Amino acid sequence: MAGCFFALASLAPVAPAQALIEIDITQGTVEPLPIALPDFAPEGADAQLARELTAVIANNLRRSGLFRPLDPASYIEKGITANTSPRFGDWRTIGAQALVAGSLARQADGRLRAEFRLWDVFAGEQMLGQQFFTTQENWRRLAHIISDAIYERLTGEKGYFDTRIVYVDESGPKSRRVKRLAIMDQDGANVRYLTRGEDLVLTPRFSPTTQEITYMAYTGTDPSVFLLNIETGQREIVGNFPGMTFAPRFSPDGQRVVMSLQQGGNANIFVMDLRSRATTRLTNTPAIDTSPSYSPDGSQIVFESDRGGTQQLYVMGADGSNPQRISFGPGRYSTPVWSPRGDLIAFTKQYQGRFMIGVMRPDGKGERILTEGFHNEGPAWAPNGRVLTFFRDSPGANGGPQVWTVDLTGHNELKIDTPGFGSDPSWSPLID
Repeated sequence: MAGCFFALASLAPVAPAQALIEIDITQGTVEPLPIALPDFAPEGADAQLARELTAVIANNLRRSGLFRPLDPASYIEKGITANTSPRFGDWRTIGAQALVAGSLARQADGRLRAEFRLWDVFAGEQMLGQQFFTTQENWRRLAHIISDAIYERLTGEKGYFDTRIVYVDESGPKSRRVKRLAIMDQDGANVRYLTRGEDLVLTPRFSPTTQEITYMAYTGTDPSVFLLNIETGQREIVGNFPGMTFAPRFSPDGQRVVMSLQQGGNANIFVMDLRSRATTRLTNTPAIDTSPSYSPDGSQIVFESDRGGTQQLYVMGADGSNPQRISFGPGRYSTPVWSPRGDLIAFTKQYQGRFMIGVMRPDGKGERILTEGFHNEGPAWAPNGRVLTFFRDSPGANGGPQVWTVDLTGHNELKIDTPGFGSDPSWSPLID
C-alpha cells in the first residue's frame, strides 16, 4: 500500500510466555473470550487518537464474534500502560481472561510509536509484546495490524482485519441505479470511490497483490472486462471479445484472468494469460457455464453450469479437463468461490423462493447453510477462510442491497454500514 511505513519489533517478555488461554475456533460455536482493552496511554500523543486506536481494536475483536470486550467502566486498575506490570487480581475480579495494555507516543520526527502487551490474566503472564512505528495517517491500519496480532496469538490462525473490501456502490431510484466501484476497510471505514458512475459496473475482484481489481463494465452496448490499478486509477481493457463477457476473476498467481464469454445462447469459460494476452477456451458446451473460481493452488476451477438442466456446481481441472458435478441438493446453486484454505467452496443457493449462502467441501459433501434471506447472493471469503462477506437485497421501492458478513458458524451475522447501497463485495488478501 503506497505511503505506508510500519516497523515491527517485539517487546522483551516480562514473564515466561506459558499462556493458559487459547480460543479453539475449529469446534463450532465459540463462547466469546472476555478481554479488557483499556485506552492506550497517550505518551506525548493525542489522547483522542489513543482512544480511537483502542476503539478500532475493540470493535474488530468484538465483530469477530470470538471476543467480548469488557465495559471500561468496570475497570478497577486505571492508567495502565504497555510498561506497567498489571495488578492481575483487579482484572480477575471483573472477569477478564485477557488484557491488552498499550501506549501511544509521538516521536521527535513526528511518527507514532505504538506498543502493547497481551496478558493472560489468570496465568499472570505475557503472551505477546510488540511495538510499531508509523505515520499518523496510517493509524487505522495500525489498529488493524494490532488486532490481527492479538487474534492470531489467541486463536492460532491469521487474522483478517488489515484488509479491504471492494464493492459496487448503488445510489438513486431503483429503476435508475447509479453504480460505482467503491473500496473500504473491512469494518466499513475509509470508503473511497474508484469510478464515477458513468458506466454500469459489476463483479469487482481483487488481484492476489491487492493492488489491482478486475471487473466488468458496460461502456457501450456490450460489457467489457477491465483491470484497474487501485492507487493510480489507471484502467485497461483485458481484451476485446466478440461476445459478452462475465464474472472475471484472477488466478491465485495473478498471471491469468478466468471469465465467461457468451456467444449466441450459450456461455463458456475462457482463461486469458495477462502477459501474452493469449486466450484459451476451457469449456465447450451448449449450456451456460459461468462464475469460475480457482482453487488456492490453481490446479482446479469450480464453476456453475446448467448443462444438467438446472444451475449446479462443477469442478474441473485448470485446463478444463474432467468436469465433475459436485452439488446434488434440491434447488439451484450459483456464484461458487473457493476458500483460501482450500477446504470449502461457498455458494448461493436458491430453493423454494429462499436465497441462501452455504458452504460444501470440494467433493460436494458436507453442505451447510450459513444464512438465508429475501435475496442473499455473491459470497466472498476473508483471507483466513473463516468469514464470508455477501450482499442481501431488501424488497420494496425503497429497498436495496447491503453488504453483510457471516462466519462459518453462521451465528455471527453482521451488516457493514456503507454510505449507500452496496452489492458484489470482494475481500482482499491481507495487505502487505
